[in-house]
Amino acid sequence: MKVRNNLACLLIGITSIIAILLPCCPSHPLEAAPSEDSQPHNLKHHEHRNPGKMNIVTTTPDLDSIAEAIAGEMGNVKSIATGYQDPHFVEAKPSYMMMAKKADLWIRIGLELEIGYEQLIIDGSRNRNIRFGTPGHLDVSEGVLLLEVPTTQKVDRSMGDIHPYGNPHIWLDPYNVRIMAKNVHRRLMMLSPENSEYFDKNLSEFLRKLDEATFGPEIVAILGGERAWLMHLSGELDFFIEEHNRKIEMEGNTPAEAGKIRLGGWMGKMNPYRGWKIVTYHRSWSYLANRFGIIVADELEPKPGIPPSPGHVLEVINKMKAEGIKIILMEPYYSLRAPDLVSEKTEAKVVMVANSVGGEEKAQDYLSLMDNIIEKLVHAFESQP
Repeated sequence: MKVRNNLACLLIGITSIIAILLPCCPSHPLEAAPSEDSQPHNLKHHEHRNPGKMNIVTTTPDLDSIAEAIAGEMGNVKSIATGYQDPHFVEAKPSYMMMAKKADLWIRIGLELEIGYEQLIIDGSRNRNIRFGTPGHLDVSEGVLLLEVPTTQKVDRSMGDIHPYGNPHIWLDPYNVRIMAKNVHRRLMMLSPENSEYFDKNLSEFLRKLDEATFGPEIVAILGGERAWLMHLSGELDFFIEEHNRKIEMEGNTPAEAGKIRLGGWMGKMNPYRGWKIVTYHRSWSYLANRFGIIVADELEPKPGIPPSPGHVLEVINKMKAEGIKIILMEPYYSLRAPDLVSEKTEAKVVMVANSVGGEEKAQDYLSLMDNIIEKLVHAFESQP
């Protein structure tokens, strides 16, 4: 904790120096904020520097991928964090402040994922257009499905790296990404209404690809993406497929399979493994597990953000043996020491896979990120004895 405090003091010092050196604004951005700027729908004081193409800065590469898909040629999108970084521990580097200084739109995950560096970067940039509460500052978590929101009123460091508004790894649920993409689309329409038709087209194309990747093209062609999601969320999609295929059988089509449909995409691949248990390193896979029906039985971290301890690792080993759990899912930026030990004692398979775009060569955008995760998980499930 002492090291972290010293680091925070050092970053604040660097921020102050950069803020002095950057020449554009006459006073501290927070002090210079006019009160009406606190309303996100007020565009009066928003200075869109380039009416033809917006500079967009995102906090994570996953947001970068979504923003690029919607903004297209009308946006120059850059990400602060990379896909092989732990998103909880990003440094507020002066280069990021320079990046933010030129931004027309700042997009963050929210839910305090960026609490360690975001304000330092925005303050250091001295860019009034991207301060919290302005049209140029977008929190994409608005309206998403939240998991693991603490029920206790008191949240402190003794509980580990607990986020008081819920688990922030929301992008690992494609349903949430639908909502996040729509949030980005609305804000782009607000900032650049002259390109509304172009953004509409890009959003529709992104949602079509996302829905087809989730359910398979066949289901989306019959139901449409919105209805497929509604039926999935209400638990009616499996029944619809069964009833459709039953009617086909009654019609006596030749061959017998002609006209039948089946769940495809990520859902179809993961469907055989619904209810299967895994262990994860960090509590970052909750949204993925919830959407595809797998169960996270435990984490190697005794509390979020706290490294595995010998006592807790032993507890996890005993639980995995007792419940026959054979998969340990983890991100590439964590140490393999504890997972390898647990694997040796339980004969479980360690599945290391990036949970952010750019974290692996195969994860070049959001869709290929999810392709890679599902492919590795399915292979691990299939390999189990």
